[in-house]
Amino acid sequence: MKAKLIRMTEENLNIPALEEAGEILKNGGLVGFPTETVYGLGGNALDPEASRKIYAAKGRPSDNPLIIHIADLEALPPIVREIPEKARILAEACWPGPLTMIFPKADIVPYETTGGLDTVAVRLPSNEIAREMIRRAGGYVAAPSANVSGRPSPTTAEHVAEDLGERIEMIIDGGLVQIGLESTIVDCTEETPMILRPGFLNQEKLEEILGRVELDPGLLGETAHVRPKAPGMRYRHYAPKADLSIVEGDSEAVVSEIRRLSREYRQAGKKVGIICTDETRAHYTEGTVLSIGARAEEETIARHLYEVLRQFDETQVDVIFSESFHTPQMGMAIMNRLLKAAGHRVISAGSESEEKEWEQ
Repeated sequence: MKAKLIRMTEENLNIPALEEAGEILKNGGLVGFPTETVYGLGGNALDPEASRKIYAAKGRPSDNPLIIHIADLEALPPIVREIPEKARILAEACWPGPLTMIFPKADIVPYETTGGLDTVAVRLPSNEIAREMIRRAGGYVAAPSANVSGRPSPTTAEHVAEDLGERIEMIIDGGLVQIGLESTIVDCTEETPMILRPGFLNQEKLEEILGRVELDPGLLGETAHVRPKAPGMRYRHYAPKADLSIVEGDSEAVVSEIRRLSREYRQAGKKVGIICTDETRAHYTEGTVLSIGARAEEETIARHLYEVLRQFDETQVDVIFSESFHTPQMGMAIMNRLLKAAGHRVISAGSESEEKEWEQ
């Protein structure tokens, strides 16, 4: 079975197609659809069998929680046991938008959707295609990113078709996503809210709204000993097929080290890929070089990260070396995803460069 592909824009919704997608979801099927962050793989969040289908389609571990997407604030109370005051404040300030919050779950939410946890992750996306589809599906759509587990998340419908086109009923093509990184996840079950996954909304912005907000200690490190409370906390994600390493240091040292490594690996018969920015692109003369965007416009880096990782799969490089991207607003989110894609392989650029595991 090949997924039915429907194209539309937020400004020109195809209502009959959205009605069809809603019926597929109500009947236990799966639909790939756009959000402002990445494309989601939707199933009926209140149907245990639909959640099992999502895990099977992605090849995703069943203890990795799914996010329930809602279309309106009124849909939140039925699926949570309580709404803490700080969560209410965040919802009023940031929803609809790229924010997921964790609440104590209500009994109506099956454990198959929450990965066996008594908490539930909830998001209200701003993308109008997503919201209209959710309404027509009954109001509750569980949706992880619409990719095979472990691969770079999809930012276009073509990415969804590449990974899941033979496994799901429909794909809604809404064009390139706006942000390109998954939502920020905040645990609102704690006295002090905690960021479990960084995203477009960073700690500084959240603290402007709430006051103190903590960061999960394992955000930029390994969390293999922790049962995941939110998507992406334990398992390797976003990975290209080639071995990826991140080169850290000041700009000149990083460029010099990547050039040296590229020569070394090419001389050994390896096909090398390099991830850089518009500002440094001209410095690399060997290997397959892809610019991820401009440091001066960090949103371009976020939007193109997964696309670039997928492009390297097409070029069939053996190794990839990436510059690091500690940008002002989304730097933590970008590096979180890049570190997971690299399996936390980091090379320090300097007089005595060495590969090391990231230490926060």
